[in-house]
Amino acid sequence: MLSNPRSGSQRAALAGALFGFTGVAAGAFGAHALRARLGPDALAVFETAVRYQLVHALALFGSSWAVQQWPGRAASASAILFGIGIIAFSGSLYALSLSGVHLLGALTPFGGVLLLLGWLALALAAYRGPH
Repeated sequence: MLSNPRSGSQRAALAGALFGFTGVAAGAFGAHALRARLGPDALAVFETAVRYQLVHALALFGSSWAVQQWPGRAASASAILFGIGIIAFSGSLYALSLSGVHLLGALTPFGGVLLLLGWLALALAAYRGPH
């Protein structure tokens, strides 16, 4: 399906769009369906997950552009790190807020580190510029 030379860029853009879509849906779900069901602390955790998901969905679009402008491992790594980081960070916070199982929060810092590494990889790609 995505077989042309820009497939890495297309995958990053597709992932960014899907994370954006699900982030908006999760935000609406939290604002309407969960507001009366979750306590204020759990709702704040859920909202943090939504915020980070949406910000990093846009970061994936930045990575998509970077893969085209500055091909190389750093740009490609940024997209992968952002994608896995969103799943680990926001996913663990969603699970924690909905289940109340605090052990699930143990994955959150790992996801945060992946997001930070994604930004560093993107910065490295920008610093190196075109090959």
